[in-house]
Amino acid sequence: MENGETKTLPKSGAMVGGDGPRSYAQNSSYQRGVLIIVDELMDEGIKETLDFISPCSDSSNMCKFRIADFGCSAGPNTFLAMEKIMEVLGIPTVYFAAGVPGTFYGRLFPKSTLHLTYASYSLQWLSKVPEEVVDTKSPAWNKGSIQCSGTAKEVAKAYSAQFKTDMDNFLNARAQEIIGGGLMVIIICGLPDGILMSQTVVGICIELLGSCLIDMAKLVSNNIWLGLFFGVISEEKVDTFNLPLYYSSAKELEEIIKNHGHFCIERLNMLNHPMMKRKIDVQSHISQFRAIFQGLLEAHFGRDDVDKIFEYLAKKLAENYDSVFNVAKHQHVEHFILLKRNIN
Repeated sequence: MENGETKTLPKSGAMVGGDGPRSYAQNSSYQRGVLIIVDELMDEGIKETLDFISPCSDSSNMCKFRIADFGCSAGPNTFLAMEKIMEVLGIPTVYFAAGVPGTFYGRLFPKSTLHLTYASYSLQWLSKVPEEVVDTKSPAWNKGSIQCSGTAKEVAKAYSAQFKTDMDNFLNARAQEIIGGGLMVIIICGLPDGILMSQTVVGICIELLGSCLIDMAKLVSNNIWLGLFFGVISEEKVDTFNLPLYYSSAKELEEIIKNHGHFCIERLNMLNHPMMKRKIDVQSHISQFRAIFQGLLEAHFGRDDVDKIFEYLAKKLAENYDSVFNVAKHQHVEHFILLKRNIN
């Protein structure tokens, strides 16, 4: 870091690794499917906006084109995305690759070394849960919920402020790393303007997960012997558990990017994922949830209780199938954003 600056890395809840039946690699077909619907957007956007002269204008960078995927998680999805980008650019599929450890909310690469960057399904994850939502003395204390549902004004305000801080940090870091005229592709989970998280299927499912935790904690509290079955989930632990997850609107994203000032918005599209229209299988849904949230639950409640939590969630989803999947009128959306680094 410049000027001897050091940063404490945020805690992260990694996706389930490996290639087993519960792994993210085996349960990320939804995230992989977005590549199909952004194919044309990426193809046209990159070809129309990338300055192909700049990358080779400096003799020290001649014939070097550097691409980075920020938040590639676990599994093969990142390779499919990189292959697509190289196909658009006309770069041979034989390439040099390296993994760089660290948070993408800070600097990871030297100044002006990247020509194109990509971040898919990563920036909706905050660097941390807002401190106010777990502070019992704060008006933003999020008791009774584990997410930013949008119904509590102070909670939403705290989450929105953390998202803005994280996005500013992300954009600041990328502004230093990307050359003038370079591009950044962002695919991020979000909400249609005017729609609350609690009104979407994913939001309702997360609320059900929270209700499972609350029910289990109350059972243990009222009947000590049930602790032998439900483990040591306590009401205090449930009250201090919130997901570092925030779904933003297109309006909010546009405002943050424009106020930042180092990038020009070339495209900002709202995507309709084809898998949204398919009939949802409860067990498949649970597998996807588990691949994403297991790490966070284990870190907070302990590994022994995770199986019981997801067994209970599967039961609740099955019992409330119609009210969750058939009655909910709104889905979350994916925002496709193509940014161009301003030339200073």
